[in-house]
Amino acid sequence: MYVFVLIIFIFALGTIFGWGIEVVYRHLADKDKRWFNPGFCVGPWLPIYGIGLTTVYLMTYIEDYIKIDNDILKKVVLFLLMSVIMTLIELIGGMFLLKFFNLRLWDYTNEKFNYKGFICLKFSLFWMILGAIYYFLIHPLINDSVIWLSKNLIFSFFVGIFFGVFMIDLFYSANVISTIKKYAENNNVVIKLEEIKEKINREKEMRNAKVTFFMFEMKENIKKLIKQKEEELKKISGNE
Repeated sequence: MYVFVLIIFIFALGTIFGWGIEVVYRHLADKDKRWFNPGFCVGPWLPIYGIGLTTVYLMTYIEDYIKIDNDILKKVVLFLLMSVIMTLIELIGGMFLLKFFNLRLWDYTNEKFNYKGFICLKFSLFWMILGAIYYFLIHPLINDSVIWLSKNLIFSFFVGIFFGVFMIDLFYSANVISTIKKYAENNNVVIKLEEIKEKINREKEMRNAKVTFFMFEMKENIKKLIKQKEEELKKISGNE
């Protein structure tokens, strides 16, 4: 039971802090310096970062099995392995979403040395750098947190609350994705979720409506947008 709580705890830290990093990165990268809520979940979490943090946390324990005498070289190999695993997670996740949902949550097509827009060299290097940052700066804090959790198991109640809320969000977001999937399949197109959310916010701004960062009404907005797109396609087909 404790192992399960521990994994969920680390996963929660990764999803929340990874979400924060992504929000700041997208804000700085955006030419208009707008704020985006990234990913397909409503709340402040990105599952891929939770998977990533859990993975690199577990990978730190393989360092002793890397049979290299030079300590610096051993750590370089460890960080390289972290980069490879994180890149594989990105690749598998991207391919899964595209194959089964006709959906792209990220697209590296415009980046050099990319593979079908799922992964690219630049972000693989970022993963390696983040692996090093995690090892030297974050892992000791995670270990301290794990020790603290083992001595304060009452806190597992809050971990359980996070897990429950996250699962509700995941279920809701899956329904949103199924709506997008149906539209994508009917029209044989690939959907980029970030473009849809940006389109919804632009239309709200044009109507002087409130732009909500977390987009709790995302499903209804997406349904309206899809209906508009389908009507536009019908008009185009009727004119041909």
